[in-house]
Amino acid sequence: QVPVVESGGGLVQPGGSLRLSCAASGFTFRLYAMSWYRQASGKERELVAAIASGGTTNYADSVKGRFTISRDNAKNTVYLQMNSLKPEDTAVYYCKAARMATGANYWGKGTLVTVSS
Repeated sequence: QVPVVESGGGLVQPGGSLRLSCAASGFTFRLYAMSWYRQASGKERELVAAIASGGTTNYADSVKGRFTISRDNAKNTVYLQMNSLKPEDTAVYYCKAARMATGANYWGKGTLVTVSS
């Protein structure tokens, strides 16, 4: 059983929207900080957005005002709402669960987002 599984990627035109989901299982979701990273072709993986177990959020400057991260502890799911998408948002998006108290962390396999006309 894979601890975190992303979904919702696809092809979208510039200016469009997508919502990514990350479903978690096998650990106590509410205790974990959840984050979205992305990796574009030929570039390093970068943090896009994160949400702490208590709900505090932070975003990369490049997505502030366009992306929103949220979590539903009842559904063990974290979301990334992406609006006003740009071609430079094209990347594989990864979900990560992390718990500092134990050092545990889990990565998903990623979902591809392509922004192109």
